[in-house]
Amino acid sequence: MRLIPAAILAAAAPALAAGFHDLASIDREVARFTGAPQGTDGGARLPVDRRLKLTRCPMPLALEWYGSANSTVLVRCPVAGGWRLFVPVSSGPAAARAEPVIARGEAVSIAVQGSGFTVSRQGEALESGAVGEWIRVRPAGDKRDPIRARVIQPGRVGIDLP
Repeated sequence: MRLIPAAILAAAAPALAAGFHDLASIDREVARFTGAPQGTDGGARLPVDRRLKLTRCPMPLALEWYGSANSTVLVRCPVAGGWRLFVPVSSGPAAARAEPVIARGEAVSIAVQGSGFTVSRQGEALESGAVGEWIRVRPAGDKRDPIRARVIQPGRVGIDLP
């Protein structure tokens, strides 16, 4: 068995990792998004697991609050077939529940967005919600089961398709 010198391995390590996304950069983006350092109130509870091998994302990462209590940050690579991560956040001032901008029963515009298109339709909010929260909505004139959409701004909710 032939051993490979440590100098060659050290030089090859960056090349081997070149195909994967820098996990430390995800930690920095989450800290910037939450406004709090990792391990503090309002910041990520822990760093992203260093065992993950995520493909390098050619676009800027998309970060948004996930869940009704702003207790998780959804980090995703916004390309077709891209990956996504859920990063738990410590409870604290930065993770406090935001004020609702949509009230239950309010008329809303439902926007479904995909790669190169957006389709909008009127609907009714079945729950109140703050920006970034997911709420149930019913498209106008539709008696089927309601759908879940993310609050974008007052009077507007949306669903992003891959």
